[in-house]
Amino acid sequence: MLPNLLPRRFRRARLPAILAGAALLAGACSSGATGGATTGGAGATPASSVIHIGSPLVGKAAPPLVGTTLDGAKFDLASLKGSPVLVNFWASWCGPCRDEFPELKAALSEHAADGLVVLGVLFKDDATPAKDFMAKQGAAWISLADPDGAGAAAYRVVAPPTTFFIGRDGIVRDVAVGGMTADQLTRHLGTILP
Repeated sequence: MLPNLLPRRFRRARLPAILAGAALLAGACSSGATGGATTGGAGATPASSVIHIGSPLVGKAAPPLVGTTLDGAKFDLASLKGSPVLVNFWASWCGPCRDEFPELKAALSEHAADGLVVLGVLFKDDATPAKDFMAKQGAAWISLADPDGAGAAAYRVVAPPTTFFIGRDGIVRDVAVGGMTADQLTRHLGTILP
């Protein structure tokens, strides 16, 4: 039986918490394609499949993102300081990423007067299919290649889509893990927009 495999100090005090955590993670994995896990920020509101795991980046300066865009231009996230920024780690092969692209496009249009910037960062994807997908979607934002995964590592991204909401001061205010609905995106944007 499982409790006999654990050290005595875990048997009574921690086993229920361990099993509850495993059940939550199992539920999130089974609903990941339709859910939208969120982490951090005051604007995060739980939905039926949302798990709050807390991101160590919330409340801290956004890690640097320096690289080459899909169009071959040099880019540095530091150049966007003073603007509210949504950094979306995505891939053209990722279903939830594809599903949320229209929501990102709509948010960018709706909040243009607020100076919102959307920045995509490829996650384990090639530039050619990513560029093709962006063109088909009419996505007009910058997307960076991340061929060595350095950007994903700096932001502790383990799967796409993962989205970071960065305030005008360069501080990460909120993080969403998983595809977002329009309502979820609006709530997260509330952490960086007036």
